[in-house]
Amino acid sequence: MRYLVKQLKGTRAVADALGITQRTVERYIKDQIRRPRADLAQRLQDAVRARRQPRIRAQARKQAATSTGLVVDTRARFGFTVAPGTTDDARVRHLTLALPPQHAARLFAAQETGASERRLCDIAPARPWAPPSRGPLSPARRWLSRQPARSSPS
Repeated sequence: MRYLVKQLKGTRAVADALGITQRTVERYIKDQIRRPRADLAQRLQDAVRARRQPRIRAQARKQAATSTGLVVDTRARFGFTVAPGTTDDARVRHLTLALPPQHAARLFAAQETGASERRLCDIAPARPWAPPSRGPLSPARRWLSRQPARSSPS
């Protein structure tokens, strides 16, 4: 209730929006009434969601497009069509792709203009990052890297 009073700048506007009296809104603000009736609770929840959710989404989009980037998470089926039970049988895999902020900004801009799903897929790059480095070599890999290359028999 306090959120709506702050957003609508007064108890009269909140009362009009919720279909209750101004005095009832004031009672909620003073904690004289703590729990609203079921129908009023639903109207209150809808009113708050209608005003708050777009702001939260806009903030999250702005943050993703400027600093944090975007994480795309999906499932896809990979494999071959072979006899069931073999190792090459197609399986559903979980894929996670981290997009940098510049790609997230392009995706959001295209989405706002009403781009199709195909267009959005074209914007998202196949590999937006450099392959990860393997880090320091393990002792076994270090030893193998010092060995001369084997020549194949002719």
